[in-house]
Amino acid sequence: MAFEQVLRRRTKIVATIGPACDEPEVLDALILAGTDMARLNFSHGKPEEHIERASRVRASAKRMGRHVSILGDLSGPKIRIEQFKDGPVHLHEGELFTLDVALAAGAGTKDSVGCAYKDLIHDVHEGDTLLLNDGLIVLEVTGVIGSKVLTRISVGGQLSDNKGLNRRGGGLSAGAITEKDRRDIELAARIGVDYLGVSFPKTADDMLEAARLLRAAGGLGRTVAKIERTEAIHNLDDIILASDAVMVARGDLGVEVGYAELTGLQKRIISRARHHFRVVITATQMMESMILNPIPTRAEVSDVANAVLDGTDAVMLSAESAIGNYPIKAVETMAQVIVGAEKYQFERGKSPLQISDETFHATDEAIARVAMYAANHMDVRAIVALTESGSTPLWMSRIRSDIPIFAFTRHETTQRRVTLYRGVYPVAFDVTHIAADALYSSICAELLRLNICKAGELVIVTKGEFSGVAGGTNAMKILKVDL
Repeated sequence: MAFEQVLRRRTKIVATIGPACDEPEVLDALILAGTDMARLNFSHGKPEEHIERASRVRASAKRMGRHVSILGDLSGPKIRIEQFKDGPVHLHEGELFTLDVALAAGAGTKDSVGCAYKDLIHDVHEGDTLLLNDGLIVLEVTGVIGSKVLTRISVGGQLSDNKGLNRRGGGLSAGAITEKDRRDIELAARIGVDYLGVSFPKTADDMLEAARLLRAAGGLGRTVAKIERTEAIHNLDDIILASDAVMVARGDLGVEVGYAELTGLQKRIISRARHHFRVVITATQMMESMILNPIPTRAEVSDVANAVLDGTDAVMLSAESAIGNYPIKAVETMAQVIVGAEKYQFERGKSPLQISDETFHATDEAIARVAMYAANHMDVRAIVALTESGSTPLWMSRIRSDIPIFAFTRHETTQRRVTLYRGVYPVAFDVTHIAADALYSSICAELLRLNICKAGELVIVTKGEFSGVAGGTNAMKILKVDL
């Protein structure tokens, strides 16, 4: 794919991979349409299916000439009711309903149902509000007796097997990493995921534990904290600092905090993540109607655009691409909406880096800041970061600019990792095989070959004094592209 097609869009697209895109030609089209990261949802499917899908994604990306990263998304302690004996039931407002942790699975009726989370009786009290099926059904707790949580239905509706359960305001004590998650972390390491999504973390320790388990299993992926619990909001900065990226997981978060709070929280999470130089994904129901329809609603278009204007690095498709009728169209449409939103941002002018009394803690951070300051005050076509780990382009990508950043790196893991960074594009380039006196001419040749620049245009290049050393960026050069 020519770079000029990719460069029209800075914000990245995460597409969940599922049955709808298992065919090679569909997956090829999905990547060609603009997928930057493929999400494997470990809540569904068997290990061998995830292994096969990861292999297909990498093969397809190679065929399409694209770098596509993989996110392995853990299930986490999703708290669910058990099953009903005679199929779905309808709960009516004002009637009584019981959640019984001792009731056998499959024995549910219109009056009561079991719950897979046995500690529910210890976590809830009279006056609490419980929400079922993503908040569509609301129960008010009237008491707890033995194994039973007694409730009165305040918002009714149809209830079927295995629906999720939340407590308004949080407070359920289930740990973030389940036994299934531990097995799936080993699976993620085996697959070689680039990112590991951790569901329902409450503290920084949850994220540190997930990273430790992944490393112990031999995995090198970066961690993504999915912010979806009220407790996570209380510990937001600590969780962000303990993670490599965060996800605004708006489904369960909206249920726990209430939907009226969600938009403001989204903006706050994105802002704090960028403040701490972390990557951020905005997710859940972004184009939900496209599961069944070929065009999104106007509200969905505004939702995606709003996340882009907030500064998110990526927006995510879930069922739209995994099981929907129009997975390719969903990616294409999301890409078009992103370009439209970014056009508005760029029309307002660049966002120059302001001089401050802030202390920089690393040399590569200082060089990245200086490079972005220069780029925002000069007629520069592109920024080239010669990088081992991807840290320098990450610093750069936190500062909004309409100038594309190219991560020139020899490492496939780094090439895939930076696909998630807003405005950063990987280029395979092995600096260790190029003589020092030929380095800049080689960079110019690659820029011209990829049609990134034209002869005579200016680019900024950042590099380390010693090639091949991670975190060693310590120099910047303004270069005129020459033939």
